[in-house]
Amino acid sequence: MAEDEDEGGFGGLYEDGHWVWDEATQALIFVSDLPPKPVETIQVPTKVPTGTVEFRDDVDLIEQIRFRRRYQRKLKPGQPDVITLQDVKDIALFTAPVSLLSPMLINMLHLPTTERFIRALIMYSQYYLQIADEMARRMLELEAKVRTPYCDMLENEFRDNLSDLRVLIAKEYSTMIIGGGDTRKFHHMGPQKKRKSLSDKDAHLFETLLRMTVQIVWLALGRKAFNQIELEINRIFKSETFNAVEHTLHTDYVAKMMKEEKDALLGICLRRDKKLNTRSPLMNEVFCHRDIDFRLLSLGVVKYNQYSARTLYMKRAVAGPEESLAEFGIVLGILGLPRSIFDTMLRPLPSVTEGKSKASMSSTSSYSASTKSSVSVKKNVILKLYSDIVLPTKEAKIPYFPSHFPDATEEIRPCSDVQRLRWLNRLARILYP
Repeated sequence: MAEDEDEGGFGGLYEDGHWVWDEATQALIFVSDLPPKPVETIQVPTKVPTGTVEFRDDVDLIEQIRFRRRYQRKLKPGQPDVITLQDVKDIALFTAPVSLLSPMLINMLHLPTTERFIRALIMYSQYYLQIADEMARRMLELEAKVRTPYCDMLENEFRDNLSDLRVLIAKEYSTMIIGGGDTRKFHHMGPQKKRKSLSDKDAHLFETLLRMTVQIVWLALGRKAFNQIELEINRIFKSETFNAVEHTLHTDYVAKMMKEEKDALLGICLRRDKKLNTRSPLMNEVFCHRDIDFRLLSLGVVKYNQYSARTLYMKRAVAGPEESLAEFGIVLGILGLPRSIFDTMLRPLPSVTEGKSKASMSSTSSYSASTKSSVSVKKNVILKLYSDIVLPTKEAKIPYFPSHFPDATEEIRPCSDVQRLRWLNRLARILYP
């Protein structure tokens, strides 16, 4: 009986089907009579876009005291008390969600290349907002006026200035991509570029760095025009086609621009191609057929014998110490301003003309947003915190061109290793309590 059950339960390879003759192969083939099995689809979890990550901007007094005691940069004897890029980075790291942070991101934020990269982005974003407002005003005025050749000259100057500032960003961005200089250990194929590419890890690092950079730029510019800053930074890195922020907000800000605005704000180094061959506007600026001062491609790294007023201004803005920015008339957001006129979270304190002492102002600054009048006062203070950028005029022809490329390097300003270790220790305590 058992043998009959075993024999009846035996399932052969060619059961539930039949054989047919195939003329093409001149052979018998087996055709199953069973219905096809449904294909099981695997649900791949989608990553949350980093653009939707929210930073805390409503830090209470207790948290501010904790930040000031544990994480705020401590002044060295004789060091001027001005706002540095490290101060802005500290605020961004303190208010960032833990899901965005990683030891690799913290280490990368404390590299000289990354600091030059962020400072170039701050200068570009500030000048972009400045020119965007100017062009919007000019477009309104030109509705009742006639364009003159001077209009084209002025707008071409705006266009060239923005293009040169994009080159400064692209210079540092290219260094990160190829793993050059101090970014070698962050390359997706390892420091020696010999291991298997970690493309997913590299993409995640880039996205988190980009989101953190947007926050730092927004803080450095006095907490204004966040959406405009985020849209433009994502555009120059990812192009209009792959601008995820624009796909989310649906502003159509580029399509709404007039031709003159597009020429001035976007430049002429635009390469229209199929989606898979799309280059970011930053790379288009580097490979653009226009006159580019060769010194822009290595400002702050290679030491040249001669600098024009324009390149010297940009070098000091990107790689110079923050305490000397005001001395040379360089405007870089709130960087270089006295830290005493800001509260712990780098918000401007109320005006001294209100008749309050500095102690009373610092104690009540967190509550100043409770009334409409105080909000309007704060906005006026932010608008007057720093003046507009005035770039030196571009030379008609580069008078200096070396016979060979210089091999001398500039003195690289190191980042604060103390602050880097503080943020690494804080992240370790949060992740592994």
